[in-house]
Amino acid sequence: MANIKNRKFITLDIPGKNYLSWVLDVKLHLSAKKLRHTIDEDNAASNEERATALIFLRHHIDDGLKYEYLTVENPLELWQNLNDRFEHLKTVVLPKALNDLSQLRFQDFKTVSEYNSTLFKIVS
Repeated sequence: MANIKNRKFITLDIPGKNYLSWVLDVKLHLSAKKLRHTIDEDNAASNEERATALIFLRHHIDDGLKYEYLTVENPLELWQNLNDRFEHLKTVVLPKALNDLSQLRFQDFKTVSEYNSTLFKIVS
């Protein structure tokens, strides 16, 4: 329970449904900690900076992903592995969301609340 309180934002889940928002959150937090360069190619980060960034990344991914990438000791390598694993979601999720949005009609719902709920699900 204490582990949840220490997290700055929601962890990356195994299916990667929250990958796009997770990436944005990680970049913002690493920038705030002046560690953003540790996930950039050809960086000159010190071992201390890499370790801090790796701890941060591992703290914000699901336990299943932690065990899968247990041997990764470089934040850049972990970042690229996660990117390779989940980047395809843009090409899969976006067309479906756009289709759902184009098919959405206000008159198909009994209440504005139901319509808004469906709309927010599509947008997220």
